[in-house]
Amino acid sequence: MIDDDPFVTHRGLLFTVAYEMLGSAADAEDVLQESWLRWDATDRSEVRDPRAYLVRVVTRQALNHLRARARLRESYVGEWLPEPLLTSPDVADDVELAESVSIAMLTVLETLGPTERAVFVLREVFDVPYDEIASAVDKSPAAVRQIAHRAKEHVAARRPRVTVERAEQEAVVARFVAAVNSGDLQGLMDVLAPDVVSVADGGGFVKGAARRPIVGADKIARYLLGGLAKLGLPFEARPTWVNGHPAIRGEVDGALAGAICFEVEGGRITRIFSIANPHKLGRLDAEASLVR
Repeated sequence: MIDDDPFVTHRGLLFTVAYEMLGSAADAEDVLQESWLRWDATDRSEVRDPRAYLVRVVTRQALNHLRARARLRESYVGEWLPEPLLTSPDVADDVELAESVSIAMLTVLETLGPTERAVFVLREVFDVPYDEIASAVDKSPAAVRQIAHRAKEHVAARRPRVTVERAEQEAVVARFVAAVNSGDLQGLMDVLAPDVVSVADGGGFVKGAARRPIVGADKIARYLLGGLAKLGLPFEARPTWVNGHPAIRGEVDGALAGAICFEVEGGRITRIFSIANPHKLGRLDAEASLVR
C-alpha cells in the first residue's frame, strides 16, 4: 500500500467502523483485507469521495460477516463477549467514542440485527448521512431513518443508565484490584453492587469459567476468590485500559489469562465482563488505534 493512499489514510477509521459492527478485532482485520482488495481493483477516477466510498465498502463486508456468523454463535460454548482491545487513556477523552466501543455497549449492539447494527453505528457513532447509509446497506433513505429510530430506541433501553466520570471509574477499579489481589472478601463485596451481574466468556477453553451469568455480590465475590484459590498458581490483577475504559488485565503466574471490564454506577460495580477465551486475547499487548 502507498502511504498517501486513501485506504492507508483512513485505515484507523475503517478498522473502528468494522470493529464496532462486529465486536471482533480479528473479523475487523479480515473485513479490511477484503475491502482493500476491492479498493485496489477500483477505478479511482470514478470515486468522488474516497472516505465515504471506503466506509461503504467496509460496511458491506462487515454485514456479510455478521450474517454468516449468526450460525456459528449457535454452537458457541457459554456466553459470547466482544474481543477486548488495549487502548490508551486518550481514547476516553472522546466520550462518545469511548462509550461506543465499551464492552458494555458492544454487548448491547449484539442484540441488534445486522442491518440495524450497521445503521446505528454509522449514524450514531460516525454521523454518516442517511443517503450514504442507504447506499451502504441497500435500503432507501426513508427505510434507513426508520431503522435508525428503532435501533436507537432499542439501544437506549439497554445501554448503561448513567455516564460515570473517569476518576470514579478508576477509583472503583483500583478498589476491586486491591480486594482481589489481597483476597479480601469483604472488600470485594463492598465494591460490588448488591445486584451486580457477572458475565464470563471462556469459549469452552477455560476450566472454571462460568457458562451462565452469576448474580449477586456475595455469590460473585465467593466464586471469584474461590476460583483463584483453586488455581494453585499466583494470580495478579493489574489496572489497564480496555476499549476506552479502566479495566483489569488478569495474569496467572505472569502470563495473560484474561481481561475484566466493568459497568459502574454510584461508586459500585453493577456489571462485570470477564473475557478469558484465549482466542480473544491477542489484542491486549499492543494499543489499538480507534478513531472517528
